[in-house]
Amino acid sequence: MARPLPRDLTLGELIERFGGELAAGSPSDAVRRLASLSGARPGDLSFFSAARHKAEAAATGASAVIVSPALADALPAATARILVADPYAHFAAVARWFAQLLEAPPPARLVHPSASIDASAELAAGASVGAHAVIEAGAVLGEGCAIGAGSYVGRDARIGAGSRLHPGVTVYHDCVVGARCIVHSGTVIGSDGFGFAREDGRWAKIPQLGAVLIGDDVEIGSNCSIDRGALEDTVIGDGCKLDNLIQIAHNVVIGEHTALAGCVGVAGSARIGRRCMIGGSAGILGHLEICDDVVISAMSLVTRSIRKPGFYTGVFPLMENAGWEKAAATLRQLPVLRDRLRRLERAAAPGQDLSIDPKD
Repeated sequence: MARPLPRDLTLGELIERFGGELAAGSPSDAVRRLASLSGARPGDLSFFSAARHKAEAAATGASAVIVSPALADALPAATARILVADPYAHFAAVARWFAQLLEAPPPARLVHPSASIDASAELAAGASVGAHAVIEAGAVLGEGCAIGAGSYVGRDARIGAGSRLHPGVTVYHDCVVGARCIVHSGTVIGSDGFGFAREDGRWAKIPQLGAVLIGDDVEIGSNCSIDRGALEDTVIGDGCKLDNLIQIAHNVVIGEHTALAGCVGVAGSARIGRRCMIGGSAGILGHLEICDDVVISAMSLVTRSIRKPGFYTGVFPLMENAGWEKAAATLRQLPVLRDRLRRLERAAAPGQDLSIDPKD
């Protein structure tokens, strides 16, 4: 449950800052906490963006709800409404502001006494380093960035202004994290790519000499692994969002504002375009290319390049989603269709066996 703000905010303040039209309420009405429709109490602000949640909306205890005009009548009559075209996006903006208001004040000491910082590392004014963190030689920390307790920033690595590494993040040597990024605990950036050559029946390691370059405004979830390139760099473009437990192999390039859900695996040298959405546990084979504006369903396996924007689903074969749904519906009917075909064959040629031998 979200924490309450230190002070009440009026609906008038929210309208002035974020826009929207107030209905069934007063600008002086106050809210202090964000909550879901089902968990909201008086004094809470919620949002309602999908008709499938009408039952929760009708019973909500929220004092005010961000909602589209088309769904506003589903709320209790006494509930204040902030009418907007896109309630989910509007709520996201409000939530970011609430998070800023709830953020703890900066520590009095920016560098914890137990942190290990090489004398040649560069820390901009306002950069903070938590307990037992390690900053190696030549590393650069930008203005206002925050390195969490126990995190590691390797030799000549760079962390951009305003970025935050949560506790226990590892950034290997020479890697770059852009400005305003968030990297959650347990993530490793710049570990060796999976590069080995067979020599006389044994595996010989291929040195991984590239780095990882992460753009601005990227968020990476917990326990992700982003491998450094073999010769060139692994690249994560501006604005990308990675969920938890994602594997990005060496030399992968991901275009701007692409989002990957949990447990996605991307094999080496694959190239993913801009504004793509990759569903949870999907797999992308190595050296493939996916163009801009592609959506891939969860659990799908991409075995060939995708050169046309669209919505794709499947394991084998991967195909456009509309075609896959038709094929899946037909697959469920295969036993019935087989029996019908056999009856038609017997009727067309009585006494003759026209069935197909499975060996054929």
